[in-house]
Amino acid sequence: MPNFDPISIRNDFPILQTQVYGKPLVYFDNAATTQKPQVVIDVLNNYYTHQNSNIHRGVHYLSQEATTAFEKARESVRGFINAKHSREVIFTRGTTESINLVASSFGKCFLKKGDNIIISAMEHHSNIVPWQMVCEEHHAELKIIPIDENGDIMMDEFEKLITDDTRLVAVTHISNVLGTINPIEKIIKKSHQFDIPVLIDGAQGISHTEVDVQALNCDFYCFSGHKMYAPMGVGVLYGKEYWLEQMPPYQGGGEMIKEVTFKRTTYNELPYKFEAGTPNVGDVLGLEAAIQYMKKLTLPAIAEYENSLLQYATSRLSAYEDITIIGNSKQKASVLSFLIEQVHPYDAGVIIDKMGIAIRTGHHCAQPLMDWLNISGTMRASFAFYNTKEEIDKMMDAVVVIRTMFL
Repeated sequence: MPNFDPISIRNDFPILQTQVYGKPLVYFDNAATTQKPQVVIDVLNNYYTHQNSNIHRGVHYLSQEATTAFEKARESVRGFINAKHSREVIFTRGTTESINLVASSFGKCFLKKGDNIIISAMEHHSNIVPWQMVCEEHHAELKIIPIDENGDIMMDEFEKLITDDTRLVAVTHISNVLGTINPIEKIIKKSHQFDIPVLIDGAQGISHTEVDVQALNCDFYCFSGHKMYAPMGVGVLYGKEYWLEQMPPYQGGGEMIKEVTFKRTTYNELPYKFEAGTPNVGDVLGLEAAIQYMKKLTLPAIAEYENSLLQYATSRLSAYEDITIIGNSKQKASVLSFLIEQVHPYDAGVIIDKMGIAIRTGHHCAQPLMDWLNISGTMRASFAFYNTKEEIDKMMDAVVVIRTMFL
């Protein structure tokens, strides 16, 4: 990690120069959304200043130029996750819409009364509620893989849940609460032994690990741009062509059609069958810029540096007997949830905020997991490659103040 320079990297992110309550911003809420480098901001500005036009529908210069840039971005995403074909890359508004798309379209085609879908106990609401809805609609059952005290999926229990009526497995790559990096390769391999497709919620995984969808052999992989230094409102659904060809469109409208009459409609080919309406062109180009930025830093270097931050923060917090770390898997990404004894997470978060430090408090859109852990919520610090150990020291200074106030 000798060439990884977070101080230089910080200069690429204008917002990190911000002062909060008269103090330099310390931003530890990266699991919620990451900040944007200047190159991404510049791409957005350039698009709306020089290229703004609807795509795929015009013969004029701006439309042709924007279309070329848009499809080039799709190819960049394909390469970034190593999809086999660019037509397997569907642009959405984010992970949530990607999962809802699969739940709705896959459910219509493959789910019937008496079937079941399997998820894990650590899922974000976005990978729970769509499956609840589709199971209710089709009178199917939603099964839950338990986790152990360290926050790891219990693989032996997972295997017991699989039946002849299991139609899909949907699990998160990395927990947004526990930081657990799930053994998705093993989950996919076991599921495929029974010809069961697997969807991976990659909202946290895409920015912390290298994702090769062909090597993983997953059937669907969903992620959001704003978790990986790109704009909000853009995301990706990767789906194997085999499944996408069989699934009906998620929405109807322009772009997803070949021919429309009042009697019938012929749907467009992939990927456009699932991209109804005017696309979010500017943010898609911003996503491509973020991908290129991350590729320059390289994912292995990012992961190594972020892990060093996680280990340092874990060590600092572990020095206090009245602080409990939630999630102790041996395989973790840079997400650190914790509790201070006798201190409500919200109270602690408000005080830390006054010191210029942004962390997350609450249930983190994972209420069933909180119920499973028998807690109401946690404090969560989540690190990115522009964070530093010095910033972690500032957070620990704030933690010491809180302990002094409440204990």
